[in-house]
Amino acid sequence: MACQNDEIGLYDNWRDGTELIGGRVETGLTQPLRDPVARLQNMIVLDPGAIDGFLATLSGPDVVRTMFRLDEDERQAVLVALAPETAAEFIEDVPDEVAADLIEGLPVADAASIVTALPGHERADVLAEVDDDDLGRILDALNPETAADARELMSYPAESAGGLMVRDFLAFPPQTPAREVLETITSGERDLSRYLLQYSYVVGGGGRLLGVVRTRNLVAADPSAEIRGLMTRPTAVNAEADLATVDGCLEEAEVLSLPVTDDTGRLLGVVERSHVDDALVERATDDHLKSQGIVRGEELRSMPVRERSGRRLSWLSINIVLNMISVSVIAAFEETLAAVIALAVFLPIVSDMSGCSGNQAVAVSMRELALGIASPRDAARVWWQEAKVGILNGLALGLLLGVAAWVWKGSIGLAAVVATALALNTLVAVSIGGTVPLLLRRLGADPAVASGPVLTTVTDMCGFFLVLGLATLALGWL
Repeated sequence: MACQNDEIGLYDNWRDGTELIGGRVETGLTQPLRDPVARLQNMIVLDPGAIDGFLATLSGPDVVRTMFRLDEDERQAVLVALAPETAAEFIEDVPDEVAADLIEGLPVADAASIVTALPGHERADVLAEVDDDDLGRILDALNPETAADARELMSYPAESAGGLMVRDFLAFPPQTPAREVLETITSGERDLSRYLLQYSYVVGGGGRLLGVVRTRNLVAADPSAEIRGLMTRPTAVNAEADLATVDGCLEEAEVLSLPVTDDTGRLLGVVERSHVDDALVERATDDHLKSQGIVRGEELRSMPVRERSGRRLSWLSINIVLNMISVSVIAAFEETLAAVIALAVFLPIVSDMSGCSGNQAVAVSMRELALGIASPRDAARVWWQEAKVGILNGLALGLLLGVAAWVWKGSIGLAAVVATALALNTLVAVSIGGTVPLLLRRLGADPAVASGPVLTTVTDMCGFFLVLGLATLALGWL
């Protein structure tokens, strides 16, 4: 059965059992192909040249979602078929680790073309995740200037000012007339689409930063006026400054970007507010994933099953050992538990409520570490601040649970045991939750990964021990 179609080709609308015959597609199907994944799979086989135009009809999120429903070979085929600029736009929309995996699977020439089309800071971020062997081959295939720029940006920590900065900025000598700066911005001779054009920077000998000029001041100035008379003293950050410092400087200066300099004052680049916000969100997301057991980098369901399983098992296998240690406390009080079976109901409540309190303390400590407000040497101060909260919250929560136990069983002894256990375990939990991230940082471990298991194990063991131990002492009143 022959089916009529538009100029794009019937394979854009039909799928399975198709055969291209004389410029037309013959098919026995009557169901139009509406799934963008199926349409893309058809184009890979029948007309790779149509892929670029088809993806242009989809929104950015739809492109990402469609691409990751393809298998690995199909994704690589699509990237090779796309114009480097289009492929680079897709690479920018996915996590750096995932982008690196995609790049590594491409022929070196195609990988180099896509990497070249990326903005400078994105290029460095992606290349930093590429395996060393592939990295060397890709860098060798790049333009020498582009490769040198990427190597320099990769030399800075990812969350430093140098790691976040872009090289797309306007800089002029101090004697430059305002007219010349405006002509550079408006002439169209250079592609300034990636530039933050609100500011131009004034540099002296050796590229040393002297000042900054707002574009709106240039517009209002005498066209022949030298920009040295229009510049203001800039707030700059050192390339080694960490994320919290850069964020604080942007907040204090109330600007959209900050110049980045080296120790000699030489202008290296510009760090933008949007990139700092993205880095803060990425850090928070990464910490959250680590706290949930995704500890070995980004995970997407498009990754191989064995790889995903291994990433998760590395966390879960440790946790099962820690849980066995925790429940061993219950075995030591088996007789008490058998005598007062109602205690079994309160064991998970005490451990869970204490764990919640501890996680709140962990979250605050992690936030203060990220902002530089707290450091490992502040552990004693942090403990005291958390202990005060733990005492108040422990008394309140213990009273609530004790009343519930008394109403349910009518036993003052049972109410006193569970109330006391929860109050004491809450104090233990916030003490652990507040100080363990700081101590782990001191030991060089990742607080986001290790704080959760430590907190869970300690609060479970203490909670079980307190409930069953106090019940053993008060067994005659239960």
